[in-house]
Amino acid sequence: MIKRHIAAFYLLSFAFLLFTSFTDKKPTPAPKQVGIQQKQPLRRIIIDAGHGGTDVGAKGRYSTEKDLCLAISLKLEKMMSQEIPDVELVMTRTTDVFDDVVRKAEIANQAKGDLFLCIHVNSARPIKQTEFIGYKTVTAYKGKGKKRKKYTKKVKDYRTWYLPNPAKGTETFIYNVNKTSGRMKALSQGDDFSMDSATQQEMKLFEQNDPAKMMLLSMKTQTYFQRSADLALTIEDEFKKVGRISREAKQRNEGIFVLHAVNMPAVLVETGFISNPEEEDYLNSEEGQKEICQVIIKAVKRYKYSLEKQLTNSGSGNSR
Repeated sequence: MIKRHIAAFYLLSFAFLLFTSFTDKKPTPAPKQVGIQQKQPLRRIIIDAGHGGTDVGAKGRYSTEKDLCLAISLKLEKMMSQEIPDVELVMTRTTDVFDDVVRKAEIANQAKGDLFLCIHVNSARPIKQTEFIGYKTVTAYKGKGKKRKKYTKKVKDYRTWYLPNPAKGTETFIYNVNKTSGRMKALSQGDDFSMDSATQQEMKLFEQNDPAKMMLLSMKTQTYFQRSADLALTIEDEFKKVGRISREAKQRNEGIFVLHAVNMPAVLVETGFISNPEEEDYLNSEEGQKEICQVIIKAVKRYKYSLEKQLTNSGSGNSR
């Protein structure tokens, strides 16, 4: 009984630390040359093109979210392989196919990724407009049964139309700090916890609800949350540098299951609003897609450098 209370106390403490670490976190500084040999902390990145197949996602005037996500993701894969050649890239899809988020999480976890990048485009509801255009005559009835009488009356008449929502800009999401249980479940299903072999063997002997293992999962959850938050802030910082409107890095309460289900740091990048005609043109343009990819690559480079710096300072053999 005492062990359970201790575990509960630590879990609540870590949840508080996670929240404060996200709200106070600053973007990673731009990378500098590291002068010593060090082990690779970021070996494999999973790139997930949102939606696909029968899951169209949001629609614009002439394009769809699923097609834009795939186009940007494929371009990102090509550009990143050239810019960061020592990192392996794994795509959850390379064609117009549908895999639900559970399958996408499985692909990422089976590939043992060190980072999950999910590419999406945003959408906002159109704005309803109404205008009084005069009166019209309508037929109405008064009374019931045989006493029911038909009559006409004049009522106000309105014209209704919709304008595109002017919302624009980027935002990057991480999993919600209150969804810790989902992330811990994903971590508990991993093959290892990035420890030395002796500790791994010992941990495999524990039951999932053992306080010691719960403590380890809480610590790993905190680490992944901090890294996800750092990268999200860095991505938005890079978007600001190229003149894009940043709607900031955020936590979303619901709707991003895949971020909770992957056993690695994870972010979802909303690259722009397909519902805004100006943004839709930008998202479909070669120039716009390249700029989006360059921004993400610069942010990942900064993120990679921060991991290498931590690894150098700690003298650890594995930073994941």
